Amino acid sequence: MDKMRIRGGKALSGTVEVSGAKNAALPILISALLTDEKCKYSRVPRLEDIRTTLKLLSHMGVIVEDRLDQSEVVLSTPVTAQTEAPYDLVRTMRASVLVLGPLLARFGYAKVSLPGGCAIGARPINFHLTGLEKLGAKIELENGYVIATAKKLKGNRVGFEFPSVGATENLMMAAVLAEGETVLENCAREPEIIDLACALRGMGAEISGEGSEVIHIQGKSSLHGCNHEVMGDRIEAGTFLAAAFGTGGSVRVMGLRSEALESVLVKFEDSGALITRGDRFIELRSQGRPKAVDFTTLPYPGFPTDMQAQFMAVLTVADGASLISETIFENRYMHVPELIRLGANISIRGNTAVIRGTEKLKGAPLMATDLRASASLVLGGLFAQGETEVSRIYHLDRGYDRMEEKLRLLGAQIERVKA
Repeated sequence: MDKMRIRGGKALSGTVEVSGAKNAALPILISALLTDEKCKYSRVPRLEDIRTTLKLLSHMGVIVEDRLDQSEVVLSTPVTAQTEAPYDLVRTMRASVLVLGPLLARFGYAKVSLPGGCAIGARPINFHLTGLEKLGAKIELENGYVIATAKKLKGNRVGFEFPSVGATENLMMAAVLAEGETVLENCAREPEIIDLACALRGMGAEISGEGSEVIHIQGKSSLHGCNHEVMGDRIEAGTFLAAAFGTGGSVRVMGLRSEALESVLVKFEDSGALITRGDRFIELRSQGRPKAVDFTTLPYPGFPTDMQAQFMAVLTVADGASLISETIFENRYMHVPELIRLGANISIRGNTAVIRGTEKLKGAPLMATDLRASASLVLGGLFAQGETEVSRIYHLDRGYDRMEEKLRLLGAQIERVKA
């Protein structure tokens, strides 16, 4: 397995462009199952999760034109598509469960393996299943598979117990071909939800309210093809901002609107960074050592759980003691023992982490456990004096498009070491 080798202690500066957002691209690519016409998607990030999705869609009979070298994909789904998503393709990526809604809506049947992905918590899919049942689906669990059937989905009022991003996306894609109106309540409000709604509207879907707690969908008998550009990746942007802040540097991140990352930008400012919000760019300038801050991860528009590990890495070199409360996933502190190997002072009690900042970290061999943990360890290596090697970076490749190349543009001494 490849490693990332980092020589830390150097302030990063410069300009970097973010790729398309993984968490937007995955459901948008899957939404191509809803039509037999061509769908062309641009700004698609070159990630392992994207390649896994394209393999899954290809297995289902989708005609895939893979132009990822140009950040572009063209998909078309014939009327004879395969409606089973097998374990071998689903086990590595939780987002695979999103094929349930489109398959059920268009073909009336779906057999999908229970999903895998990062080991950061249970993340049950019961919200997906109970929502589909509200639309008239019959759901059975058999030998590790979800088997869903419906002659024709019918619009209904669906209230989520928790604003789950995946469940909101799955129900949106199911409802666009359901008969009548669907009202989704207590929806996730993430920018990626808005991007999916834009892509679906480009296919002829009638949707309103995305970005709020209530989404209205008027079902259509069919949808057509579309051209859609994926939004910029706000988590990738936040990671580069954190890299510059923790090294005492400055960076301009291009390719996204600042509103998508506002809760994180406010915390950077609270910690002493100077933030400039521009037209499709964000600039961060360090003004000395970061200051300790507290935060709690929450559904959007709160502080995103996907930025918790990276911001924690910054706080390991901050002045003072910080407190983080993780309320989204129960097992998302797996990066902590590895950061401690760099000399970080972190203690965990339940869902709370106390970080007492230290002036200097020292390089060490580290091992990644999940996607965002991988990013935090790379940041820790950039902040540390000496050499750090991060193993098992296949996790990193699931969510960051050529991260080491972009960091080198900012002056980082980082290289991928082939196994």
